[in-house]
Amino acid sequence: MNFLRGVMGGPSAGPQPSGADTIQKLCDRVASSTLLDDRRDAVRALKSLSKKYRLEVGIQAMEHLIHVLQTDRSDSEIIGYALDTLYNVISNDLEEEEQEENSAKQVDDLGSQFTEIFIKQQENVTLLLTLVEEFDFHVRWPGVKLLTSLLKQQGPQVQQIILVSPMGVSRLMDLLADSREVIRNDGVLLLQQLTKSNAAIQKIVAFENAFERLLDIITEEGNSDGGIVVEDCLLLVQNLLKNNNSNQNFFKEGSYIQRMKPWFEVGDDNCGWSAQKVTNLHLMLQLVRVLVSPTNPPGATSSCQKAMFHCGLLQQLCTILMATGVPADILTETINTVSEVIRGCQTNQDYFASVNAPSNPPRPAIVVLLMSMVNERQPFVLRCAVLYCFQCFLYKNQKGQGEIVSTLLPSTIDATGNSVSAGQLLCGGLFSTDSLSNWCAAVALAHALQENATLKEQLLRVQLATSIGNPPVSLLQQCTNILSQGSKVQTRVGLLMLLCTWLSNCSIAVTHFLHNPANVPFLTGQIAENLGEEEQLVQGLCALLLGISIYYNDNSLENYRKEKLKQLIEKRIGRENFIEKLGFISKHELYSRAAQKPQPSFSSPDHMMFDHEFTKLVKELEGVISKAIYKSSEEDKKEEEVKKTLEQHDNIVTHYKKVIREQDQELEELKQRISTLTSQNEQLQATVTQQVSQIQQHKDQYNLLKVQLGKDTQHHNSHGDTFQMNGIQTEEVSKLKEELEEWKNKHELLQGQLKEKDSVIEKLNSSQLEMGTIEQSSQTSKFGGLEHNNELQKELEMLRSQIQLQSAEISKLQMENQKLQVMNTTADPMLGDSGATAATSLELEGRLQQEIKELKSEIKALSEEKESLKQHLDSSSSTVAILQDEKSKLQREVAESKKEQDDLLVLLADQDQKISALKIKLKDLGVPVEDEDDTESGDQGDEDEDGDEEEQD
Repeated sequence: MNFLRGVMGGPSAGPQPSGADTIQKLCDRVASSTLLDDRRDAVRALKSLSKKYRLEVGIQAMEHLIHVLQTDRSDSEIIGYALDTLYNVISNDLEEEEQEENSAKQVDDLGSQFTEIFIKQQENVTLLLTLVEEFDFHVRWPGVKLLTSLLKQQGPQVQQIILVSPMGVSRLMDLLADSREVIRNDGVLLLQQLTKSNAAIQKIVAFENAFERLLDIITEEGNSDGGIVVEDCLLLVQNLLKNNNSNQNFFKEGSYIQRMKPWFEVGDDNCGWSAQKVTNLHLMLQLVRVLVSPTNPPGATSSCQKAMFHCGLLQQLCTILMATGVPADILTETINTVSEVIRGCQTNQDYFASVNAPSNPPRPAIVVLLMSMVNERQPFVLRCAVLYCFQCFLYKNQKGQGEIVSTLLPSTIDATGNSVSAGQLLCGGLFSTDSLSNWCAAVALAHALQENATLKEQLLRVQLATSIGNPPVSLLQQCTNILSQGSKVQTRVGLLMLLCTWLSNCSIAVTHFLHNPANVPFLTGQIAENLGEEEQLVQGLCALLLGISIYYNDNSLENYRKEKLKQLIEKRIGRENFIEKLGFISKHELYSRAAQKPQPSFSSPDHMMFDHEFTKLVKELEGVISKAIYKSSEEDKKEEEVKKTLEQHDNIVTHYKKVIREQDQELEELKQRISTLTSQNEQLQATVTQQVSQIQQHKDQYNLLKVQLGKDTQHHNSHGDTFQMNGIQTEEVSKLKEELEEWKNKHELLQGQLKEKDSVIEKLNSSQLEMGTIEQSSQTSKFGGLEHNNELQKELEMLRSQIQLQSAEISKLQMENQKLQVMNTTADPMLGDSGATAATSLELEGRLQQEIKELKSEIKALSEEKESLKQHLDSSSSTVAILQDEKSKLQREVAESKKEQDDLLVLLADQDQKISALKIKLKDLGVPVEDEDDTESGDQGDEDEDGDEEEQD
């Protein structure tokens, strides 16, 4: 505290001793009281005294208040009082009466020194971050205000403490999600201070979804029609994006550029804008410029420019540009914004060239803007903005440069005078009485020639009519004439910049310039004179123009060759004096300002001297011109040879560039053709798919009708119809007839073969019956042959069943054959009328094809059945062969059995004869012998008994 009093110059004389004693007593109560209510009352009293006795409360109570924050966190009321007291002590937002009593410097010192004391212990800031997390309104709100005040006083130090604190930035981001608007709005102010000039914190805040939340707040508040909250959010977004390439890329990749388009939607009636709306829209335009600033990396700027075109943001800005009733400052900032959105982007530049103003007749926006630029009654800042817009439109835009220069050429000038072109406006401004218009028009025309040798040559063709009766003069000659007339410095500077740009890197223009015998003496005279400080700038530019005439001289004029011009400089000016005058340009203060950024920004019209692109040209040529002045003729020859080599190389490169450009165009055309053919192919495929589905539907309907009308009838009728409607299918019908004849022949052969088989089978059956009777008579001797015969009968039964199946199939084939014959007979008379039915429908031809396919399928089925019948016949023939073998075996056995029976009969007959002879002998001998009848009866009985036994067996 003693140190603080020493810094402040001793104890303050403001407060009364009673006040200081009260503060001391209150501090003692806060430090020593054991009751929470007593401490709370004491802190509340300190809060009420903190505004009037800021120094005393800060010195005596800060330590106690910090202790309260650490120990009494359970009581939100005392915490709130302590935070409010600290805020009153640290903040410099004092009342007016306090500001009257204390000087502004003393107030700033107080806030900064108390902040330094508070943050000396980093734990205090960490404690404050913890308190900000509390949801209680009486704790969170004063905590946010106190932290904001600390950042205002000692921003970098507090930022570093928060950055190293665990989750420090994330805790503060939660303030944007607070449902209480006062806390949310103060949270935005806190983040504004937190993100100032600290890229690390800016990245953390951006990746904590800050853009999403802030844009939501802007939308909720009504975009540009919103209040000061929208302004605060826009300032915070600007902090996050300005000079932070990472956040700019994140903003673009997150599709947040598309969400900016509704900000610039203005109505037809733009009168009576509020001051807050103007401020909001101004910040929104600045935010767009931050994303496309020329100081950003070219790749990032280009991607943002393309995104703004594709989402319609550029179109919306052009609408504001051409709208009526827009405030002047908003119109100026909109022109600057459009300038940087189109700068160096061919697509956006082409779109801007197509924009027309809502006038009658419609005029291009470029022409309307140039009319404002050369009008001396327009505000100075607006004219500067239009010049910047024109420069950005022509930046790296050879197409736009050619269009501007073409409006100056004799073949394209409108002879009727009904419409004003950009070239006419530039010439009018170049030769008007207003020096600012002269300068702006000269700089604008110089940008139309920037890095474009072809247009520099074409501009030499421009002829101007100076007065009635006098012959026209060239634009180049008119510019030199105005220079020699001794006009204002601003006018001469503008014309000299135009001539330097025109003649640089263009030998033909240098030759035209030197062809006028008055130009070189004028330049040497201007350089050689000792003039005041105002004329030094003109002298430097004249030296630069003369140096360009030497450096880019092709020695085509004998009197103005390089060597002669250098000798002229040495005699009339002196080399050292010439180099000194040339250095006047880069040493000028206005030159340094113009070299900083592309946008022309001048405090007053008198300071409008240099253009940014021209400063680049001076840097490029100043050194080479100085070397060229001191070079000898031999070195010049060598340099010319090198230049020729380089020109040849450049010509080759240009040729290849042209070839590549043509190939690119061809590729683009081919790509377009491919895309067109692809789309046509897709359409045709869709049509084919649709037709296939329709055909399938028709087929389904046809099949349904066929089923309903009956297959046989439909088959017959469809054939009759198709033969009636289409007489071209005679070849198919003749083929079918031939196939039918073949089938008939094959069918007859099959029937003959079947008859033969039937006869064979019948013979086998009859022989089998005969063999059955023979077997019954010879069962006693040939019982094994009978069993074999039974097996043979079974095989015969199987063969008969197979033959029956074959006969059924043959009958089926005969039925089909009859149907085919009927169809053939119905088709024959129809074939004669083929000429009358030549014009048939596609649907009936399709039916005929379908029926022919069905016939072919039936023929195929018949051929398959034929093959199966052949197989069956082969199997049956093999079976017959087997049966015949069995039959021959049986016949042999029967023959053998008959032979044996004959032998037995012969033996029996011999025995009977012997028996009868023996009987006779016995009778003769007188032996009694039975009669033959008895014997026969007995034999018959024996035979009967044998028959019964056989039956039993």
